[in-house]
Amino acid sequence: MKTYRDHYFLKAKRENYPARSIYKLREIHNRFGIFKPGMKVLDLGAAPGSWSLGAAEYVGPSGFVLGADIQDTGTAFPSNITFMKEDVFNRSAAFEAALAEHAPFDVVMSDMAPNTTGHRGTDQARSAALYEEALAVARLYLIKGGSFVVKLFMGPDMHPFTKELRSSFDKAKTFKPKSSRSESMEIFYVAQGYRGLPPHDPGGDDAQ
Repeated sequence: MKTYRDHYFLKAKRENYPARSIYKLREIHNRFGIFKPGMKVLDLGAAPGSWSLGAAEYVGPSGFVLGADIQDTGTAFPSNITFMKEDVFNRSAAFEAALAEHAPFDVVMSDMAPNTTGHRGTDQARSAALYEEALAVARLYLIKGGSFVVKLFMGPDMHPFTKELRSSFDKAKTFKPKSSRSESMEIFYVAQGYRGLPPHDPGGDDAQ
C-alpha cells in the first residue's frame, strides 16, 4: 500500500501540484467532461490548491476559479484563480460579495473533508454535514445546466443523498477514482444538468 500512495504523491511533486488530489479531479473530468474553456468554477475546500489549479488549466485564461477553504495555503496561483480563506458555514461579507460578483458558476465542486476521529459513524456524519452545505451553496450559485462535484464518506445516508441530487439535477452518479486510496471511505458524487429549481421536499410524490 505504501508504494501505491507514494506513486501519486511523488507524481504530484514532480508535476508541481501541492497534493495528489489533482489526479482524482482529472479522472472525474475524463469520465464526465465537467470543464470547458471559459467556464467559471467555485472550489469549496480548495486548500492546498490542486483542484483549483487543475480546474484553472481546463477553463483556461478566459475562465475563472474562486477557491475557498478554512485553511490558508501557500500555493502560488495564476491570475485566473482567486483564493479566499473562508468558512463555508459562516461566510463573510467579503466572500458573499465575491460569490455574487462571479455568479452564476458553471461548476461548483467540493473536496471538503472533516477532521476525522477514527469513529466511522462520526466521520460519516461530519462528512454528510459538509456535503449538505456544499449542495446548499451550489443551489444558490450554480448556473442552470451546471455541474456539481462533491466528496462524501460512504455510509448509510448515501442513497437519500442520491435521491436529493436527482431532484435538482438531470443525472447524478457516484465515482471512485483509481487515484483514491483503496482503503479510503471517500467517494465522489457527480451531478450534471442543474435544473435551477428550489430545494426538493423529500416527502413529495416525485422523489426518485
